[in-house]
Amino acid sequence: MNFFAVHISPFFAATGDPAPKTGFQVAAAVVIFLVCYVLIAAEKFNKIGIVLVGAAAMALLGITTSSAAFFDHDTGIDWNVIFLLLGMMIIVGVLHATGVFEALALWVIKIAKGQARRIFIYMLAFVGFASAFLDNVTAILLAVPMSIQIAKRMNSSPVPLIIGQVILSNIGGAATLIGDPPNIIIASRADLSFNDFLIHMAPGAIVASWAVIGLLVFMARKDLKGKIGDAELASITPSGAIKDRPLLTKSLWVLGLVLAAFVAHAWLPLEPSVVALIGAGALILFAKVPVKHWAKDIEWKTLVFFAGLFIMVGGLVQVGALAALSNWLQVTFGDNLSNLALVVMVGSTIVSGVVDNIPYVTSMSPVISDLVATASTDASGLWWALAFGADFGGNLTIIGASANVVAIGLAAAAGHKIGFWQFAKYGIPATLLSMAVAIPYVMLRYFG
Repeated sequence: MNFFAVHISPFFAATGDPAPKTGFQVAAAVVIFLVCYVLIAAEKFNKIGIVLVGAAAMALLGITTSSAAFFDHDTGIDWNVIFLLLGMMIIVGVLHATGVFEALALWVIKIAKGQARRIFIYMLAFVGFASAFLDNVTAILLAVPMSIQIAKRMNSSPVPLIIGQVILSNIGGAATLIGDPPNIIIASRADLSFNDFLIHMAPGAIVASWAVIGLLVFMARKDLKGKIGDAELASITPSGAIKDRPLLTKSLWVLGLVLAAFVAHAWLPLEPSVVALIGAGALILFAKVPVKHWAKDIEWKTLVFFAGLFIMVGGLVQVGALAALSNWLQVTFGDNLSNLALVVMVGSTIVSGVVDNIPYVTSMSPVISDLVATASTDASGLWWALAFGADFGGNLTIIGASANVVAIGLAAAAGHKIGFWQFAKYGIPATLLSMAVAIPYVMLRYFG
């Protein structure tokens, strides 16, 4: 205990925490988080119960408070993320009731000529592209129901396709400002525009996407041998799956307006979460949709899991655990920008995969801002190092990014459990390959 009080706590307190913690609280926060993480990885207990108990333990030990957990944007639940997910889940739930996902699934099967490998490639490419302009969580909310319908028609498991979609959503989402929540945080801190992300992030994201698609096709090759017979293929009529055309028309109008508002986020005084809630409310009100048609698609378990996870990570922020890493970078590397960029990319990849990339980027971006501002030469490339590391690192584990948790929840609700190590089997190689693309890209373009 004295070791933490004397050696660790003062260092963490220097990170700017308004209420310095004791050595016991510093140690307890780290231990609680690590124990919870190990239990989630072991898959022996309910992950929602784990994060709620962990969050409660941090509150009982004074590591966090109700005010910090529920009302502080930096150290508590990110309600923007929670309500963005809630709003989009409602919209997608209404769309689900129209039969559009079944129709789209049949259309993909049709253009792929019933070949499992082509379907896999087309769906991954679609999600990667859609994530750049819809944001990766919205793309997953739309794509996973399609994948489940495709798997039913192909008499196969949707798990490899769902995992592949998650991975491509995180890579594709890196391409634009609105594609991945960490990019919005970085853009706000660094005063970067939508076009800045297209110019600097999109080239690396596109190359990484196609490289990873090739990898995933190879890894899932045993599951991609199926094919629908010509007679059955000819009988498939996508338009016949639509159950309610008037509701579909209204839903697509609302979804289109919501997505347009997301793209215009920089010019609108509305957060994406508010836009999603307005869209969901308007759709329910004006389309007169019965509650049963959309309520069943709300993944309450996923939202509760996020809340608990945010509180636990906020506890790490409270004791300075994440900022300690940032301070070490400042002290160790100074103006050695090329080495610093490499460490930022690798470190961001690892830490984002472990603690979720949203709170990590929230904690790390002020430090990058200071490094860029105080460097003797142009250090703006550090922003792109942070973005690539955090966005691609989200693929490392099942809780590395919001899209991961949402997809796992949707799959579980449909009866397809995806475990921690089952996801890691695909996520770790995909992360390594995507970073093998991103690291040379950043180092040569900005620090060569």
